[in-house]
Amino acid sequence: MSIPNISFEEGEKVLDWISFTQALAEGHALAKAEIDDTFLYRGDDTLLSRSAWIDGMGIAVKTATIFPGNPQRGTPMINGAVCLYDDHGGTLAALLDFHLVTKWKTAGDSLLGALRLANPDSREVLIVGAGTVAASLIEAFGAGFPRAQIRIWNRTTSKAEATAELYPGTLVEKDLESAVKQADIIVCATMSSTPVIKGDWLRPGQHLNLIGAYRPDMREADDDALRTSRIFADSIDTTLDHIGEFKIPLAEGVIKRADVLADFYSLDAFPAYDPKTTTLFKNGGGAHLDLMASHHILQKWKSST
Repeated sequence: MSIPNISFEEGEKVLDWISFTQALAEGHALAKAEIDDTFLYRGDDTLLSRSAWIDGMGIAVKTATIFPGNPQRGTPMINGAVCLYDDHGGTLAALLDFHLVTKWKTAGDSLLGALRLANPDSREVLIVGAGTVAASLIEAFGAGFPRAQIRIWNRTTSKAEATAELYPGTLVEKDLESAVKQADIIVCATMSSTPVIKGDWLRPGQHLNLIGAYRPDMREADDDALRTSRIFADSIDTTLDHIGEFKIPLAEGVIKRADVLADFYSLDAFPAYDPKTTTLFKNGGGAHLDLMASHHILQKWKSST
């Protein structure tokens, strides 16, 4: 029997954002995942493998090769694949495209957080940053909040305009402060090491959703944004001590560990929307989310064939 090898195009045909977020929620109702990351280096080149095992779901190993010199040779900087293994016998169940899993895992993670915390009748969604993730966020939040106007801001306006052209109806903002102030949902996906979102721009009822920071020295929101918000995360284990968004303000006494109120393993603790409070969600990722995403993709692919 041949092993399914699911390409980006095949996966895109069978997926939708709402059922994907439901699958992430269901995955967190199972036993807590065991996860681990390994890194190998050769000069500037990196091999990163992220693995996860969820009892009752299976095993996934997502491997990425990061070769910074590739674009000069006309090839992508990042390549890779996901191996999904059966939970019962450990046999290989599928190979999945790396970019497919990463796209849906990343945007779906933030959408689940927003669906649980933001105003369900949100009319203004602001995407901050116009990198690769921005396009998938426009798709995801457009599906999750269909009545909302999607806007995008980027330091380089031309990049925001190029992304907006791919999604008719998306508007480009040139002033970040005013764009943040008018938004119901702010989704931040930048590569910034210093905060780009200021707390004094925020108001009660808004939802701030942070994606970009992934290193201990990276932040997208300032201290005031943390102080004035009710804070949540996808995974407390992978964010508090590893990502600067929380690690830095924790070390400086700006927030306490208890201020991060819940993660996806306690979805019942995510409160209903409250127009009197500001909510902040940190998308930290993790191999367990790659496993949940891969498992869902395989099930949807099987049901379509």
